[in-house]
Amino acid sequence: MMNQQLSQKQKLKILPQQIQLLNFFQLNSLELEHRITQELEENPLLEDKKEDDVSLDEKMSKDSVKDFQDWEEYGYDDIPDYKLEYRNYLPDENSLQRPVAEASDFRQDLKQQLQLMVNTTEELELGNYIIDSLNECGMLDLELERLAEDYSFKNKIWVEVEQMQLALNKIQQLDPAGIGSRDTRECLLLQLQQMNTKQPDVKMAIELLSNWYNDLKSRNLEKIKSQLHIDEEELRIVLQLLASLKMKPIAETVDSWSSQYIIPDFVVTLNGDEPEVHLYRQRSDALFINMAWKENLLQGTKDREAVQYCKNKLQSAQWFITAVKEREGNMLKVMKAILKLQKDYFREGDIKLLKPMILKNVADIVGLDISTVSRIASNKYAETHFGTILLKDIFTEGIINEEGKAISNRVIQEAIEEVIDSEDKRTPYTDQQLVVVLARKGFSVARRTIAKYREQMHIPVAQLRGVWG
Repeated sequence: MMNQQLSQKQKLKILPQQIQLLNFFQLNSLELEHRITQELEENPLLEDKKEDDVSLDEKMSKDSVKDFQDWEEYGYDDIPDYKLEYRNYLPDENSLQRPVAEASDFRQDLKQQLQLMVNTTEELELGNYIIDSLNECGMLDLELERLAEDYSFKNKIWVEVEQMQLALNKIQQLDPAGIGSRDTRECLLLQLQQMNTKQPDVKMAIELLSNWYNDLKSRNLEKIKSQLHIDEEELRIVLQLLASLKMKPIAETVDSWSSQYIIPDFVVTLNGDEPEVHLYRQRSDALFINMAWKENLLQGTKDREAVQYCKNKLQSAQWFITAVKEREGNMLKVMKAILKLQKDYFREGDIKLLKPMILKNVADIVGLDISTVSRIASNKYAETHFGTILLKDIFTEGIINEEGKAISNRVIQEAIEEVIDSEDKRTPYTDQQLVVVLARKGFSVARRTIAKYREQMHIPVAQLRGVWG
């Protein structure tokens, strides 16, 4: 039996132009330049007025115009032989005085390996997106749900978490072993699984990490020996095997040459004691609409398709310029709000002066949505007097100390890492001992908080550190 029902529902729809605008906010300086170049090639009404443009009259001046030379004049120009000879050996004044070192990126190598494993373009794109999301140690810090959401929004196609998991599984089979792991335990397991799993020590190590990792972190060795049915000598062999593995798939190195080529999005300077921010390059002022081209094209034409084409391109160019201006305006708003919240940090450059700050704090100041602030701060760099920083690194949560003052968790992580670096490697500090040491430094932190931060920094427990030492 058929019937009709009348109901009211509230739905939130995002227009395609709003999605494109949010994608604009997420672009960094290099990606924006690529996007502008692409739009200039596709839209004849859009023009880019460069500062270094040379007028046509200057280009066609008498000094720059060369007379025609036939072969005899070119071949017999009476240039002394010694000039031609020494030119092959001595560098020109404008040439590079030192060779440019080829920067090796493990991500490019992973993408080449991945091409040999996947069968479809979709799998390759998902895998490349995950590879680009790995940190400098080759580990994945983001949750797969967040990756699937960001990929779906950016590419305007819905991707399930299961698809991301399948792509991650293939990446974790690549070389070096442990790539794409999400924590230390998974990194060790991936390395063991690429060994001969039939060997007793490898098999026992896999079982230990899979089922009794928490007991290993708690140094409950008697329970481990009982559950695995092994004696102390066999346990020592297993721990030595774990000690031979890498804690991180990629050795974290600082490439000073490649770091010079990070193009910042903001420039923070000091005007006295007050930090000020400017855009590294403002692109909206250089973009304009070439109305003369439109008038010449439509002059005397009655072709409806040509008229509609010009209208579409004009509307697209106007929206593009407006989007670039809105992006730059919101970027400055967000960065000024960050400077307001972190004035002491940007004035001194000391990580200990970093205050707890989350996206909501900035969103409340600038009056934008949290997701918009997140996209503006994503993958953006700021050049300061104490170095170039990644904006997402200064967004931290905090805890309250005994004095009632909020301390950034980034400051506590730095303190934990400093203490662990200076400890005796043969008798490393346990998490409870770290509580006492940090309390002497003025940080009142619970043991489980230290354990959480230590896991986030991929630092193993004291038992494993002692074996490594």
